[in-house]
Amino acid sequence: MHDLGSDRDLLRYARQLVLPQWSLAAQENLLECRVLIIGLGGLGCPAAQYLLAAGVLHITLCDGDRVDLSNLPRQILYGDGDLGELKVEAARRALERLDPAARIETVAATVDAELLDTLIPQHDIVLDCTDNFAARHSINRAAWRARRPLVSAAALRWEGQLTVFDFRREDTACYACLYPELDADSGDSCASSGVLGPVPGILGSMQALETLRLLLGQESPLGGRLLLLDLLRWEWRTLGLRRDPHCPVCACPA
Repeated sequence: MHDLGSDRDLLRYARQLVLPQWSLAAQENLLECRVLIIGLGGLGCPAAQYLLAAGVLHITLCDGDRVDLSNLPRQILYGDGDLGELKVEAARRALERLDPAARIETVAATVDAELLDTLIPQHDIVLDCTDNFAARHSINRAAWRARRPLVSAAALRWEGQLTVFDFRREDTACYACLYPELDADSGDSCASSGVLGPVPGILGSMQALETLRLLLGQESPLGGRLLLLDLLRWEWRTLGLRRDPHCPVCACPA
């Protein structure tokens, strides 16, 4: 187990160590936790930065895309020099500059059921930072099968949503209870409808916050609730989530 024995380590994490919800033992435990981030776009970039900065050193980055010029206004781990590079590799380099002690693993692939069933059980928690319904449903199924907590967010235009599916609990609703799976992907996308960079930045930071809360052993206030944000009007509201008794994922798995 990593030991916070040096003055440098204690100074690095000093501002969170003084929080009443934190402790030296909790910080040392955090250093050993393993987090999987799927999607290194506008959500995944800030989530990865804040998790590593807080002391989550073991992070696996999963994304098959390469850095494009249109990514740069919101995907803040990348710059002009990264154009054409695999996102996971450009992100790994940026994170290692933030903390050389980082133990970053990369998977340059689009997720499918087989890959997810391999990756997710190796981690303590998974963040869904993807931008399409097909990937979200696949991640939801695999996280439910592995009984791993899933922190899910989405951002579009000036709006976003965030929820936590803690599949360690038997009564937890899942993503398919909220959005029944369709035969084909549908709905708006950032490419067609647009998104303002700080919007996924805010949501990704909130994903990091909820992930840290769970890794500290606390219960998330967003368990069983969906947080909806309208950042154009600064209006926030929450909706209760109930498990669908006919859900094909969590209630009636095949």
